[in-house]
Amino acid sequence: MSLWRNKNFNIFLVIQALSVGGDSFSLIAIPLLLLRETGSVVQMGVLTGLSGAASLLTGAFAGVVADRLDRKKLLIACDILRGVLYALIPIVWAFSPQIWLLYVVVPLAVSVGMIFQVTYVTVVPSLVDREQLTQANGRLYAVYAAAGVGGPAFAGLVSQAFGPAVALGIDAATFAVSAGGLLFVRLRTSRGAVARGGFLEGARFLWRHPVLRSLTILLTFYIFLTAGLDDIVIYYLKHDLAQNDDTVGLVLGCAAAGSIGGAAVVARVRKLLGFGATWIAAVALSGATVACAGLGPGAVGIAAIMAGFLLGGAVAGICSQSLRQEVTPGHLLGRVTSAFWTVHYALGPLGAALLTLAVSQYGVPRTMLTAGLGMALIGLLATLTPVRRPRPEGRQPTA
Repeated sequence: MSLWRNKNFNIFLVIQALSVGGDSFSLIAIPLLLLRETGSVVQMGVLTGLSGAASLLTGAFAGVVADRLDRKKLLIACDILRGVLYALIPIVWAFSPQIWLLYVVVPLAVSVGMIFQVTYVTVVPSLVDREQLTQANGRLYAVYAAAGVGGPAFAGLVSQAFGPAVALGIDAATFAVSAGGLLFVRLRTSRGAVARGGFLEGARFLWRHPVLRSLTILLTFYIFLTAGLDDIVIYYLKHDLAQNDDTVGLVLGCAAAGSIGGAAVVARVRKLLGFGATWIAAVALSGATVACAGLGPGAVGIAAIMAGFLLGGAVAGICSQSLRQEVTPGHLLGRVTSAFWTVHYALGPLGAALLTLAVSQYGVPRTMLTAGLGMALIGLLATLTPVRRPRPEGRQPTA
């Protein structure tokens, strides 16, 4: 069946695009809210680091939850809970700003988001055929990115006019709509085995598959170098370039066009070049563009740099996710995804803290130049690993 005629997939696509569009409000509003109240890039990094740590801890059990519970009900519950958590911020801010609340609510919401993301990955194979996975993931990513173009720009306008707390209220509302939309999605119930074992079962599968094992290691260092980039870019635009909130949203919204471009071409490029060449080239592109920040560009230059970074990230991420879905048994996919993300996000909190600290000491251009060169090196190292294989989806892990 064509994806265009797949009713359940298309409903899922639309409601998740709405959720992502709203979620982009928090991507902009939370750093702006913290920066407005404290003026500290280091505190922005600390909050990002705490959120990363919360995501890391949740990852240890998110896969078990996704493999053992009803996945549709779990997605709905996660949307409702995230909506409630983010709604607390504008409610409290209406009376008096409380910075401590951000350090409680945001990591909790990120934890729930991790469970949602792991479950979301397991749901896609229940909506489309195996040979359509890369195309489906590309289409999901493209629609999400399209929502992300308007979302940050609108979030910046709302933040400038009414304050970041109001933008977070809009984000909370989109989660409620997403939860309602999921009620109309039907999933295939084709899990052929009982989910036994926990996190280590997924980790063992990753270790036995040479390409997934290498990807996990390489992405651990990639995330270390990129976890704090959004905070750095927002700080650069606000502090170094003295831009308004609406400009920040517009720049990041324009940059999201890179994700749309990557998602639009990934299926064709992977089919033409194979997995390895596509993934390696995408990571190298991301690193090269981020390194260009060493030139100290203006707002337009930063938008172009982030567009290149997101284009490469979209291609690499879609390839990686599709490969996991292709080679992993359905009943194990939650734990494999959980193990994969937990391991490769392990250094993310430390990376976010160190990058923002480096910005305070050496400035944004030099920090991003160093991070970009490190990312390009990861792409080069990948050529020496099994990641370079053109068709790893046909290989099975050894016992």
